[in-house]
Amino acid sequence: MSRRADVLAAGALVWRLSGKTVEVLLVHRPAYDDWSIPKGKLNNGEDIQVAAVREVEEETGIAISLGQPLGKVSYRLGDGRKKTTHYWAARPLSINTKVYKSRPRVKPAKESEIDGKRWVPTRLAYQLLTQEADRKLLNRLIDQYAEDRLRTWTLIVARHTRAMKRSAWKGGKGSEATRPLTPIGAKHAGELIPLLAAYGVTRVISSPWERCVATVRPYAKALRTDIEMHEELTEASHEKKPKVVFKLIDLLLRRNEAPAVVCVHRPTLPTIVQAFEERAQQTIIKQVPKTDPWLRTGEVLVAHVARRRGRPATIVALEKVRPSILG
Repeated sequence: MSRRADVLAAGALVWRLSGKTVEVLLVHRPAYDDWSIPKGKLNNGEDIQVAAVREVEEETGIAISLGQPLGKVSYRLGDGRKKTTHYWAARPLSINTKVYKSRPRVKPAKESEIDGKRWVPTRLAYQLLTQEADRKLLNRLIDQYAEDRLRTWTLIVARHTRAMKRSAWKGGKGSEATRPLTPIGAKHAGELIPLLAAYGVTRVISSPWERCVATVRPYAKALRTDIEMHEELTEASHEKKPKVVFKLIDLLLRRNEAPAVVCVHRPTLPTIVQAFEERAQQTIIKQVPKTDPWLRTGEVLVAHVARRRGRPATIVALEKVRPSILG
């Protein structure tokens, strides 16, 4: 008999400010008669980030966008399987935004599963939460707020999805600027829509070369927004002037407070990582790949950036994400 697969789940500790008080969103589970952080199991083929956003809306009726990861909780189920739940800090998202409208509609959870929700100050939340693991997640959020590292914006660096081989593009004589995605690459580009929407991305930036543009075009179309083209992000321009790419990424880290995605080519990634290193502590930057290919086709690197009072913008968390569609 084959062993049953382990269980993956995702959730988010949603927070807001009420005056100077941090409040978090909790749900009541009638089966356990307790208060908990909203969470739930992944659907087949679903990215954990997308599941976290969906589950929160199912259980609370509140749309969110993800902030920095808070960690994961693992334990054994009664049948011996391991269950792991990934958590993020998150903020409410207006249902009137283009990001929300790009997402599929969500069906509310059954009242037998969730029969109440409450915004509560963190001190009260600590008393209401019955699971010690939930309290630890709350403590991480409180610590980040105390250190002025909780309010963040997101910069996502995406390597374009699979493109046609150079040798195959018009017999190896086609322009690099027009080399397209493969059918599989185009399919994967479409699958990036829910992942980018989970982080609330509103700004789409790309190298003007076709394989990069085509990677983010489905999301830009879903968002009904234009793609910002930057010639300096092409392989050819980067080879001549890599410092210009460094300056662009650093500018986005310093001044861009709208969640953004930047689609790039593999040869630009060492320079981009270098820009990240200038804005992150060594404990954070350790998570970044150190060798080529840095990111594989279709993978993304998510930087969560905070501007602390009186201090320059700082990367407070990084995630390397391989969308589930890539296997």
